[in-house]
Amino acid sequence: MPAQPKHSNKKIVLFDAHAIIHRAYHALPDFTSSTGEPTGALYGLSTMLMSIINQFKPDFMVAAFDLPKPTYRHEAYADYKSGRKALDENLSKQLNRARDVFKAFNIPIYEAEGFEADDIIGTAVTQLAANPSYEIIIASGDMDTMQLVLGTQVRVFTLRKGIKDTVTYDEDAVRERFGFSPAQLVDFKGLRGDPSDNIIGVPGIGEKTATTLLATFGTIEALYEAVDASDERLKIAGITPRIITLLEEHREEAAFSKMLATIRRDAPVTIEVPNTSWFEAPPLTSMTALFRELEFRSLIERVHTLFGDGETSKEEALSQAAIDPREQKEIALAFWLLNSSATNPTVQDVLHGAKTESWSIAKERVLKDIEQQGLTMVYEDIEKPLIPVLEKMHEVGIAVDTKVLKALSKEYTAELKKLEKEIFALAGEEFNVNSPKQLAEVLFTKMGLKYAGMRKTSAGAYSTKEDVLEKLVDVHPIAEKIMQYRELAKLLGTYIDKLPEQLGKDGRLHTTFLQAGSTTGRMASHDPNIQNIPTKTELGRRIRNAFVAPKGKRLLAIDYSQVELRIAAMLSRDPKLIESFTNGNDIHSSVASFVFKVPVDEVTKAMRTKAKTINFGILYGMGVSALQKNLKTDRKEAQQFYDEYFNTFTKLAAYLDDTKKLAARQGYVTTMFGRRRYFEGIQSSLPFIRAQAERMAINAPIQGAEADIIKLAMVRVAAFLKEEQLSKDVQLLLQVHDELVFEVTESKVLEVVPKLKVIMEGVLPSEWGHGVPLVVEAAAGTSWGELKRL
Repeated sequence: MPAQPKHSNKKIVLFDAHAIIHRAYHALPDFTSSTGEPTGALYGLSTMLMSIINQFKPDFMVAAFDLPKPTYRHEAYADYKSGRKALDENLSKQLNRARDVFKAFNIPIYEAEGFEADDIIGTAVTQLAANPSYEIIIASGDMDTMQLVLGTQVRVFTLRKGIKDTVTYDEDAVRERFGFSPAQLVDFKGLRGDPSDNIIGVPGIGEKTATTLLATFGTIEALYEAVDASDERLKIAGITPRIITLLEEHREEAAFSKMLATIRRDAPVTIEVPNTSWFEAPPLTSMTALFRELEFRSLIERVHTLFGDGETSKEEALSQAAIDPREQKEIALAFWLLNSSATNPTVQDVLHGAKTESWSIAKERVLKDIEQQGLTMVYEDIEKPLIPVLEKMHEVGIAVDTKVLKALSKEYTAELKKLEKEIFALAGEEFNVNSPKQLAEVLFTKMGLKYAGMRKTSAGAYSTKEDVLEKLVDVHPIAEKIMQYRELAKLLGTYIDKLPEQLGKDGRLHTTFLQAGSTTGRMASHDPNIQNIPTKTELGRRIRNAFVAPKGKRLLAIDYSQVELRIAAMLSRDPKLIESFTNGNDIHSSVASFVFKVPVDEVTKAMRTKAKTINFGILYGMGVSALQKNLKTDRKEAQQFYDEYFNTFTKLAAYLDDTKKLAARQGYVTTMFGRRRYFEGIQSSLPFIRAQAERMAINAPIQGAEADIIKLAMVRVAAFLKEEQLSKDVQLLLQVHDELVFEVTESKVLEVVPKLKVIMEGVLPSEWGHGVPLVVEAAAGTSWGELKRL
């Protein structure tokens, strides 16, 4: 069971449901489930509920809802909230669905016709605050509830920006922010008005004047007594005759606006507080069931971590125990092939997806769907036979020379300290370079650095992310030093100092490969993530020197050459792109020749680099703006390159456009093997979500086929080694992107390389290639970082 609240008072949280859901809807992307149900606001609501429960450890909670019918305020004032836009259809659906979220959390819902959620909360506060042992927190995104704050007994937890930037107000905090007490908030609105609710107030009176009047007279009623009596305090407070005239002319509006702003405390509801705490029996089953239904897979584990001691539920443990482990892996993989977003699915994910509690029925339904959706080849020929291959790779591991890592640690730590001193010298002071907050203060406040398009984050601070530092490189030398510092710090903390701790007793690193670890079909790995070891810089590449071959062995790496571009040529059947691969020239130089209209032998290094950037950018759905950034050029030149590329490779352009349209029409795309990837955001009403889905859709058939090819190569290589009885002399250790790494008996290297190359280059039927060959390159050596081409 989770830890019980240790306070003597009873903590009660009152949720302003509508205000929180509105905030979540506008703060988060427009997610949808695989069934097309909008879920972004529901995800935000669920996340906030768990965060609030975890932070405050409440004994009891209440959710207050608005009802769709008009309230007494609408009856009194037809224009109340008239300026607000009609609810988006997606938001309206999620407001209704939010009731299921609160029910799943076992949080009772209170509502009353003619009253707003604020009034329900105001009534609850009045009833509950009469008991001094009750500590009440109002969770809301609406500042109106601050009028209910009472000392430290009744506080308001609210959202400043987004769903993570929060603040809690007690009475002192309200006074500090507004300059008056919580109870005076309604008087303030009576004078100042509230445009968000179309409350008019007194025209011509702003925040400063309203605050001054309240500081002097306390309430609207006391103010008007002073106006009627020509009180000398009006003159002392600096209130001009014009303001007094405005007050006299709009006396009724001030009183009426105060009435509209005042939260009612007499709604026809009675709050019943149970004797038992919510934490005595958190509803894990209903919470996780709803999260599975809404496809919030990341929240399921969080629920058990926060409220269930991180343990798997008893039902889940029992269901897993009754299933053969190999069968569980196989059916989980099949389920992932059917639902590309359901990476690393659990037994419960499979059962939920198959809409049954019976594993045998779920298995039958999943396998039937595999056949119906044309996924049999991917499942039977690639994914299933790959399971034992990956298990063997994990078992074998790769040898690591800790002496190399120790030497790197010493060298990089010294360099890190040197960089730190250089940064301090450039900044003119010492500070924590690893603290984004302190770094932003130094760069933008104390040093006053500026860059084009400079703006604050949603949390009101300046970002110090990589792209920001890149913009500052030409502004001040400190930016480049910070980037170098960060690279070294990451290499040390993530790899160099951590890898020795992750070695097995045999001195080898046994990473775990996640076969269903991505939506694209590519594998992932963890403990550690071998695939993320940086290779773009010399500092990162040197880490590979620590991965070594034992005495009498050699490491052999065989990788596919420019496989994504080759797949693009095969799929698009673009004659000029195919020609670039069949003429024997370097692909990037060949493309540069077409784009820049020069002979291949006149292509410069700069031209080739630009062609390479364009090649890979286009395959990842890169637009002109992103191309401009990556080429480090101006918009006009980037547009020229973009247009010239597609004017040259017209069939590739048509293929990419058709792929995007196909994804929008059917919600998924497939690889040449039949693997599917689904795109929930492809029909989103938000342009940036839709554009992101379109970019992924363009690349998915290419990246997915790349994953299919490398996986199929692993399966066939493993079968070959077994058949030729070479498993002791040749062991597959790692798969990293397009590369396979083997440990080979030294005398066998030259013998097996040609055979492995034939297998890897022949995984596709010849007719699929349309003249474009798959090509692999081999290199061997005593360490992964010092391999020599064979």
